[in-house]
Amino acid sequence: MSVSILMAALAVQTAAAPPRPALDVEIPAVEGVAADPTCGGRPAMTTLATCFVTTQAGAAALADAWNAAFAQQGWIAADGDDNRVVYVRRRPEGGCDGFQLVAFDDGRQVAAPAAPAYIALATIPGDVCAAQPAAPTPPAAPTTPQ
Repeated sequence: MSVSILMAALAVQTAAAPPRPALDVEIPAVEGVAADPTCGGRPAMTTLATCFVTTQAGAAALADAWNAAFAQQGWIAADGDDNRVVYVRRRPEGGCDGFQLVAFDDGRQVAAPAAPAYIALATIPGDVCAAQPAAPTPPAAPTTPQ
């Protein structure tokens, strides 16, 4: 489900926004991890994210290693769920940059330690710390004189 959310969110961003800047994070090399230009066989995701493949047994250790490396680069794990982490880093001039990490499997294979697990990293365009516009207040009901 997280992959679908990532794909939908990034598709909307891609359609409505100019091309995103490159992912501004150093990704450390970890044994047993390789770049995956196919993003687990998801062509639409290849234009939105940088993908890697490892094993399901190695995915949690990979996420932990990368999380530590991202923290050393000033990235804060600000939000997420079981298979997704949103990272935020303040810009020196104000505002914040952000990217997300999403872990997913093939979905067509039985879960197993040696089965492939995929990690997608994608920028979040714009200032992720910008205040959201306030919800409009409904107009007050007209009063009638008595």
